[in-house]
Amino acid sequence: MSQQKILIIDDEKSIRRTLREILEYEKYEIDEAGDGIEALEKIEAQSFDLILCDIKMPRMDGTEVLEKALEMTEAPIIMISGHGNIETAVEAIKKGAYDYIAKPLDLNRLLVTLRNALDKNALLNETKRLRKKVFDTHQMIGNSAPMTQIRQLIERVAPTDARVLITGENGTGKELVAKALHENSNRSKAPFIEVNCAAIPSELIESQLFGHEKGSFTSAIKQRKGDFELAHNGTLFLDEIGDMSLKAQAKVLRALQENKITRVGGEKDIEVNVRILAATNKNLSDEIRQGNFREDLYHRLSVIIIAVPPLRERKEDIPLLAHHFLEVITANMGRQPLTFTEEAIDALQNLYWTGNVRELHNVVERLAILCDREITENDVVQFAHPLTK
Repeated sequence: MSQQKILIIDDEKSIRRTLREILEYEKYEIDEAGDGIEALEKIEAQSFDLILCDIKMPRMDGTEVLEKALEMTEAPIIMISGHGNIETAVEAIKKGAYDYIAKPLDLNRLLVTLRNALDKNALLNETKRLRKKVFDTHQMIGNSAPMTQIRQLIERVAPTDARVLITGENGTGKELVAKALHENSNRSKAPFIEVNCAAIPSELIESQLFGHEKGSFTSAIKQRKGDFELAHNGTLFLDEIGDMSLKAQAKVLRALQENKITRVGGEKDIEVNVRILAATNKNLSDEIRQGNFREDLYHRLSVIIIAVPPLRERKEDIPLLAHHFLEVITANMGRQPLTFTEEAIDALQNLYWTGNVRELHNVVERLAILCDREITENDVVQFAHPLTK
């Protein structure tokens, strides 16, 4: 693990020297600046894990350095001063400093504050890395005309609060469309709650969506918030809504009409501000005719309809998808990158993908496990899923 790098900004050379000796003993890499202007030049030229900045300095005081530095770096900045008071500390933290330490410096407090700041910054960076990894894993891959049209529609619809019904076969990536709508909306920093209506028994779906009060049924040993409440100010994604019971549909319809829900066993109305996205692999028009789905709910949900095409209707996307999946899978496995021969890609494009993109991912994962260095046409023929034809 590389050393963490700290910049010390102080016009007093003796203080810089003392701090350097202490922090180098603690195994940190140290750089120095004698004033604010020199410090900003260094911050612009290189990256630091943490910055210690004096407040009273010639040419540019520490408060101005703090304001300018925060525009250039995400490193935590700890302010130090021998002329400070509570007001100075509060003002520094309001402006974005991680903390404020008065001179003469308490060595133990300095080291604890420094370690806490570095740990917090490392955690934030790891969170960003994981979010990027999740985004990269769930991005929509493909340059075909249908995918281009879907992206354009998402770009147009996402900033609004319009309800969207996403249709398509299993495995086409309907949930990716829902996540893209949320991530590109004004609600992106609020929760994205996903409910698989097909996976929850009909007698439990109401409690899942609307919550319940303690004692409302045998196993309700405490109050529970439902997904509508948990998604407040965010997005609620109702996946496979065609499998929802008619009783639950009626309650969802009321929630959409009134922006209010009532917990199971409760009497109090609870206001909710939620954007609804729904998805189904069923033909809801047929379900309405058969009496399995409410027509009024369908019209509430389908302000915008996004139809995700099956993989067999966008075969030109298969090379991009296959290469992307292979890169991600081998990286997660910690093994050397693999490649496809042109003939292998042709063979993948000629398969009939009943399971769509999800099935392609599984086949590529199987190939990544069973093949070495290069994936050939024979490998595809041998290891493709038995149900593909």
